[in-house]
Amino acid sequence: MNVGKYDLNETSILKFDPKVQEVALSTHDLQVYYGNKHAFFDGNLQFERYKITALVGASGSGKSTFLRSLNRMNDDVATVTGEIMYRGIDINSKKINLYEMRKQIGMVFQRPNPFSKSIKENITFALKENGIKDKQKLDEIVEKSLRGAALWDEVKDDLNKSALALSGGQQQRLCIARAIAMGPDILLMDEPCSALDPISTLKVEETMLELKKKYTIIIVTHNMQQASRASDYTAFFHMGHVIEYDKTKNIFTNPRIQATEDYISGNFG
Repeated sequence: MNVGKYDLNETSILKFDPKVQEVALSTHDLQVYYGNKHAFFDGNLQFERYKITALVGASGSGKSTFLRSLNRMNDDVATVTGEIMYRGIDINSKKINLYEMRKQIGMVFQRPNPFSKSIKENITFALKENGIKDKQKLDEIVEKSLRGAALWDEVKDDLNKSALALSGGQQQRLCIARAIAMGPDILLMDEPCSALDPISTLKVEETMLELKKKYTIIIVTHNMQQASRASDYTAFFHMGHVIEYDKTKNIFTNPRIQATEDYISGNFG
């Protein structure tokens, strides 16, 4: 089967050796449909724990569709079939408690979306809703989360200030802090730097590199420099298919598939 000018029989998908690598999340025969439109095909991927994986490809290639499926964010807009395996459980099952699952697989969106509350309340709101009422405990989580998102030193004296008064880059790092406050295992990021300036983008990348010591991160990005700088693995998407998936250094220096080489080199289309 051909997609555009490329032969889909020519694909290269990384397979982890379970004796060597610990897989945090995997998908098996994942398919996504928007009504009658088949938007994503045959997703069989594994994501190594405590690594950053970048999903790259042109607009409309299925990156965000795939990413949002990983914590069931597509439920109300698409039909998703196949398995999404997390800690031995298929979280694509109808029996899954989505609220509890999303505590483990958090998400940071394309544009910063802080609550119209104080910096502190952005962190504590969901915690309080989840039954944590002890002020000392909440304060500890606020500091730990903001430190984790490399924001504590910038806001520690203004925790009661409106989150909406922060810069765009600070707001995005606050959203990261809000996500990690729930104690997730995996962080999904859908183009978290697309609305940020270069300096703020580098801050977020530095934060990601620190966070991967404790979290598995899967990020959609259009920024090839960001993928090459910040990720350990890269998956190249094209027209709803994963064409190539390998260690980032291999994708950027020695891709096996012509379509990948064309995209990385800017000769794609």
